[in-house]
Amino acid sequence: MASAFAHALMAVTVGKTFSQKFTGTKFFLLGVFCSVIPDADVVMHNFVEYDSFFGHRGFFHSFFFCAVLAIFITGTFYRNEKTFSRIGWMYIIYFFLCGASHALLDMLTSGGLGVAIFSPFYNERFFFDWRPIRVSPMSISHFFSDRAYAILASELKWIGIPCAIWMGVMLTVRMIKGEVRTK
Repeated sequence: MASAFAHALMAVTVGKTFSQKFTGTKFFLLGVFCSVIPDADVVMHNFVEYDSFFGHRGFFHSFFFCAVLAIFITGTFYRNEKTFSRIGWMYIIYFFLCGASHALLDMLTSGGLGVAIFSPFYNERFFFDWRPIRVSPMSISHFFSDRAYAILASELKWIGIPCAIWMGVMLTVRMIKGEVRTK
């Protein structure tokens, strides 16, 4: 898996480039939550096999779970908006993208058994053919070891720098369109 830092960065990047109408601490914190919550399935590691339906990178990494989570988060935290209104759909799409980015990043890592992105309908696990991101350990204590530097360097190269470039491009486009004022 990619680290929680990388998943959170993706949520912020998606949020910052998603729309200037959607901002605020709650918006970003909920996006980060959606991007990291799939890894809560590591708790199941003590009860089920890694490659089972509820194992790591199983159902909770699926697009279906991300969609259900996005609808739940929108309905729960944005009650002033009708869940399936135009604005409600914008929130659902954002929170879905945050969750889905988790699975897609994990499919780019160098370890594990793949990701069940189509669960519960199809439980085969997938990786991308190109997997440049060094896999992060499942436990915090194992993360903060000699491997941490190599993992974070890999994530900086393959996630951090592209996110920064993307946000820079989007800011430039908004400045050209006159949506952002410069002093």
